[in-house]
Amino acid sequence: MDLGIQGKRALVCAASKGLGRACALALAQEGVNVTIIARGREALEATVEELRKVGVGGMKCPATGTAPIAVCADITTPEGRAAALAACPDPDILVTNAGGPPPGDFRDWNRDDWLKALDANMLTPIELIKATVDGMIARKFGRIVNITSGAVKAPIDVLGLSNGARSGLTGFVAGIARKTVRHNVTINNLLPGLFDTDRIRNVVGAQARAKGIDYAQALSERITTIPAGRIGDPAEFGAACAWLCSAQAGYITGQNWLLDGGAYPGTF
Repeated sequence: MDLGIQGKRALVCAASKGLGRACALALAQEGVNVTIIARGREALEATVEELRKVGVGGMKCPATGTAPIAVCADITTPEGRAAALAACPDPDILVTNAGGPPPGDFRDWNRDDWLKALDANMLTPIELIKATVDGMIARKFGRIVNITSGAVKAPIDVLGLSNGARSGLTGFVAGIARKTVRHNVTINNLLPGLFDTDRIRNVVGAQARAKGIDYAQALSERITTIPAGRIGDPAEFGAACAWLCSAQAGYITGQNWLLDGGAYPGTF
């Protein structure tokens, strides 16, 4: 399927590794001109090289004449957001993402811990939406995808900081997404379950320590709760993101897409 986004401009956050990287690659495969931002220069440069290969030689993506752009900065800071928007001032597609706060016991978190989590996983996406949505409205095309967490629907006890901050973003999006869609600007959230990323290795490791078991046993226990019987491939997540950014997805807004292999047991 031609997603109808060849030549569009995308800003993808925290895209040097994991799910952000997968989203950037999937968009590049569709001919999107991608700008990525991340803190780690080495991983960032490696991802840019991969994007160049996809953008020039990929079967799905004829060369668009624009090379991928990399910005080495922290998107959770005002300076980082300014650098990202200077490199990609008028994105048609915005994928917000930031590393999740550390797992732990809520008794050990202080006010600074909470403010840091809110800055990264609620306020940063809101600031990026604020900076880009009016341009999208003026151009009559925009796709905003926030990478949040399956914990928004099924909270995980050791992820209290993430549960709170990401739920706040979810509530904000639920309101604004109904105002922008008449201009062909959609805002949705992608909620990953257990995917093969550094983040999940950290979370499962914390659960293992809390239970006094080793990592392999903790991972096995998590997998038994997934009807698919496996953890997710980041490429699957990237493909879902690309479709949600497509021309065909203009009638979907304010939604929370859960990608978890069936782990969430609810009807809604």
